[in-house]
Amino acid sequence: MHSFRPIRLGATALTAGGLIVLATAGTASAHVGISEDEVAAGATALITFVVPHGCDGSPTTEVRIQIPADITAVTPTINPNWDVTKTMETLDTPIEGSHGEQITERVSEVVYTAKEPLLEGYRDVFVLSVPIPDESAGSTLAFPTIQTCEDGESAWIEVAAEGQDPEELELPAPTVDVVEAIPEPADG
Repeated sequence: MHSFRPIRLGATALTAGGLIVLATAGTASAHVGISEDEVAAGATALITFVVPHGCDGSPTTEVRIQIPADITAVTPTINPNWDVTKTMETLDTPIEGSHGEQITERVSEVVYTAKEPLLEGYRDVFVLSVPIPDESAGSTLAFPTIQTCEDGESAWIEVAAEGQDPEELELPAPTVDVVEAIPEPADG
């Protein structure tokens, strides 16, 4: 009997650890968020937005993702359950694009509208292809998102102030950290 005790204790510890992970996962996924923790400066990143629930039980009908001001282009991925549109805004000052062209407008928002409401208890994802500015390394990009439901909405638009713990926010905007790009190895 004594030889089974370590197994029983190990199983108990594993079960308790699993419960802690499940409790943490429930808290962490309780809002519209981004799957990726970080993206590389100067790269084109695929950023995955996750909608894990409705608004207090009401089905989701629309998701509006606001694009940070220093991002000039966005290519939304088609999701067969949703119609997608891009809202454009004119730039105050044109900027030069990567191919020398003049850019006079940018995507300010991507809107996904449900063909059939996303029921409570189901989740969906939206993927945006976004060129990450070279100069944004070391920063955090916030994508304020408004989730509209059949009854009400959740405005995930709060951004942590300098020195504020983002975990303190009631309705935090989805964010992603920008890291330095890893240099390509030299051919040799």
